[in-house]
Amino acid sequence: MKIAEIACLLQAQILCGQDAMDMELETAFGSDMMSDVLAFSTERSLLLTGLLNPQVVRTAEMLDICCIVFLCGKTPGEFIVELAEEKGIALLLTKHGMFSACGILHANGLLEGANLE
Repeated sequence: MKIAEIACLLQAQILCGQDAMDMELETAFGSDMMSDVLAFSTERSLLLTGLLNPQVVRTAEMLDICCIVFLCGKTPGEFIVELAEEKGIALLLTKHGMFSACGILHANGLLEGANLE
């Protein structure tokens, strides 16, 4: 699924990464605990989170996560947006919560991006 499709499904605002909207993603991982993201997330996945701190972007960078969706209408500060732009990570903002955002994406074919073995 292209990031542009994800943005459309979640009625999300694109905060940065407009040039990445044609990038294809197959999996998504939703968490507010970056330790879980580090332990279980797969590469080239979408990250859904309600956290608004620079560690979210830094964690995404370490795992080659190319898009972060901020949930519940929470708007990250300018520093976070600039950091994501610098790292080449697209940022989206949706009013959906974790449960509904994950459900919408799963119902439309995005797979779970967790390595739970």
